[in-house]
Amino acid sequence: MSIFGSMKTAVSGMNAQANRLSTVADNIANVNTTGYKAVSTSFSSLVLPSSGGNYNSGGVQTSVRQAVSDQGDISYTTSPTDLAISGDGFFIVQGPDGTPVLTRAGDFQKDDEGNLVNAAGFQLMGYSYDSGAPAVVVNGFDGLVPVNVNQEGLTAIASTSGVFKGNLDSNAKVAPVAPATAPSANLATTTTDTKKFSMVAYDRLGNKVMYDFYFTKTAVVTPPPAPPGVASTWEVSIYRNADAAVGGTSSFPYTTAGGDVGLGSLTFDANGKMISSGAIPIVDPVTGLTINMDLSGFTQLGADFAGTGTPNGQAASPVKDVTIDGDGIVYAKYEDGSTKPLYRVPLANVASPDKLTLMSGNVYSANGQSGVTVTGFPQTNGLGTIKAGALEGSNVDLAGELTEMIESQRSYTANSKVFQTGSDIMDVLVNLKR
Repeated sequence: MSIFGSMKTAVSGMNAQANRLSTVADNIANVNTTGYKAVSTSFSSLVLPSSGGNYNSGGVQTSVRQAVSDQGDISYTTSPTDLAISGDGFFIVQGPDGTPVLTRAGDFQKDDEGNLVNAAGFQLMGYSYDSGAPAVVVNGFDGLVPVNVNQEGLTAIASTSGVFKGNLDSNAKVAPVAPATAPSANLATTTTDTKKFSMVAYDRLGNKVMYDFYFTKTAVVTPPPAPPGVASTWEVSIYRNADAAVGGTSSFPYTTAGGDVGLGSLTFDANGKMISSGAIPIVDPVTGLTINMDLSGFTQLGADFAGTGTPNGQAASPVKDVTIDGDGIVYAKYEDGSTKPLYRVPLANVASPDKLTLMSGNVYSANGQSGVTVTGFPQTNGLGTIKAGALEGSNVDLAGELTEMIESQRSYTANSKVFQTGSDIMDVLVNLKR
């Protein structure tokens, strides 16, 4: 056995405990860092060749392990741009150099340009809705742009489509054939069995445009000789509310150029289910709008008339707030209560998160051991949910770290005693010469 060997082994042990103490120091220092993942030190032995009567002490080596896949506690905040991930996945962010990296630190706030930036200065990345609903690029970061929530001024969106649904009373009588009583004739008072609904849409400048819908039963067919299952047909006539007559007891006649702005029919089977397409476009010569209305949600049952319309579009309104939902969609919320999607925030993951390369700023990059980065939207392909107004805390167990510190201190002291003992033996050998 070599005395120098035992001293080198003791030095190896002290170095190993110093590394252990370094990870403990990092963990304690970052116990309040948003999204921080604890690191720990693993030990493995180094063995030198020995003969039967001569043992050579080896040493110990260390490696650092990361607990990246361990979820930290989620706490709620008062900031709507604070984001936490419940489950697997990482936010995709970029630093000043423009390189995309991964993080769990979601303490985002607006910078002077309106970009969402976390405490380490990394910008949140997402897909823009400028060209419609975005699609995710599963094997890369192409198409991602900084999420900017500066939405100044007024925004108006013209209506291009709408959905109208409800019920038409199956007990309604068929309208007389006389043109004067048919809404499509635009001549006189309709029958009491004609039902009127109104719906608000928006022109290109964000002005409200109201349309009046008239539903009139025009035929009841009972086989034979009618097609099997056909029960009745309803006429749908649509007019501009602003062009209604202002005198008398009826809105008719409307003064819209060309009469109605939409005309079609709905056909129902014997069970009250619609068997026609239900598509009736509104072509407005005044505003220049073409609104594709979908009325396929109507039924004809023995119940009162009921209807509700939900067109798209938006009145001229300023942005009041920005909200983010669990699917990662960033919405601009307008003063009138309407919303508009701006971005969709994706999440990314790797096969072995604990093997990611840790970088300054509490961010990670993929490497050969972690596996390639796979991108997807929240709540798809095993990815977690985004929680707005919340933050994920560090997963450091402070009590456990303090225990590690004491153990490391004791082990370091014991290794130093081995070194000191070896030094004392060397003194004895030196003194034999004297």
